[in-house]
Amino acid sequence: MSLQSPEALKTRLRERLALSQPGMFNRLCVGGLSAEDSQAFLSLMPTGRTPAAVLVPVIDRPEGLTVLLTERAADLRHHAGQIAFPGGRIEPTDTDAIAAALRETREEIGLGADRIEILGFLDDQLVISGYRVTPVVGLVQPGFELIIDQSEVATHFEVPLTDVLDPARHQPRKVELAGVELWFKDVVLEPYTIWGMTGSVLLSLARLLTPPGVE
Repeated sequence: MSLQSPEALKTRLRERLALSQPGMFNRLCVGGLSAEDSQAFLSLMPTGRTPAAVLVPVIDRPEGLTVLLTERAADLRHHAGQIAFPGGRIEPTDTDAIAAALRETREEIGLGADRIEILGFLDDQLVISGYRVTPVVGLVQPGFELIIDQSEVATHFEVPLTDVLDPARHQPRKVELAGVELWFKDVVLEPYTIWGMTGSVLLSLARLLTPPGVE
């Protein structure tokens, strides 16, 4: 069986995420940065961190696994127009990160929990707007019809998971923050170049699924 086949990828997802817990890796992830640059970047982050969660929806298409992404509405207060996963802050009524991710997904794109198998968690992410985000990975059964909340989401699209895993699509980009030069990696999935937290989550997913010794 090919390492990139849908069944092999599903098996690897389940195996690698089986024992994961929110924040269990005891580190904050900055996708694409070296260890030295990660520390420099984290030193620039706000100290007050609002807990949040996103769903990373992996769609179990017969022709191959895809990742569902959204483009945020252009008039939102934070991160307007950016490529994102459905999600938001963890509210007092949410029992945990999973509940928050599922609630936000239902509210934003109308995808119900009955079609989502929760597989586990990727490394928490820090966002410069002050959030600490827990990515919740879910395997989604096809056959759904999305209902988009246009006040939050401008559009949605799917990209092949194999494209997310392709290192040729992980492009370096130099950024200067507060006088510090850092080299990030963007994920180029034409016509989109995905950066920031969403890009970092995709790179975390790629690291998770790439077998040792495979570049």
